[in-house]
Amino acid sequence: MRVLGIDPGLTRCGFGVVDGGPARSVRLEGVGVITSNRGQGVDLRLLEIYRGLTHVIEQYAPDMVAIERVFSQNNVSTVMGTAQVSGLAIVLAAERGIPVQMHTPSEVKRAITGNGRADKAQIQNMVHKILRLDALPKPADAADAVAIAITQLWRGSGPVKLGSDGARRTSAQAQWAEAERKARRAQEKSTSRL
Repeated sequence: MRVLGIDPGLTRCGFGVVDGGPARSVRLEGVGVITSNRGQGVDLRLLEIYRGLTHVIEQYAPDMVAIERVFSQNNVSTVMGTAQVSGLAIVLAAERGIPVQMHTPSEVKRAITGNGRADKAQIQNMVHKILRLDALPKPADAADAVAIAITQLWRGSGPVKLGSDGARRTSAQAQWAEAERKARRAQEKSTSRL
């Protein structure tokens, strides 16, 4: 599964694309930061981020998008910008039918380092080790986005599928529904033979 991790921010929006394989193996496919010009109005800054995220989604075609959940801070303007960029990412994914998961910073820290209070340097170091990179991923926003994507691969619910009734189902729910269908068919076949 390919996951696009997003560390939302109005000035710097980090993104990281990872492919997950067997036995929790992870391969980095892309990483970077989309920036906006602080001298412009919020409308033009959001448009810059929107265009950048659109390009990333089209370039990497992720199966899932994982976004850092906005949390309360003292700086209201930072929270507002982060929330607005999160909304852009959610809408872009929804337009393309890509499932979205949100993870809190402490969930990501715990998944990557084992410590819910880890600092940015610890996250960068662990992402470096997990992916066996030649250098630390920089800036921190990009490393955080990669950590978010890895968290989704390791701890997320997996892709959400639509059932025959159009309802959204996790992969476990989809497997259960398929098992029930097979059991019903088997019972119908055995009953029709009588």
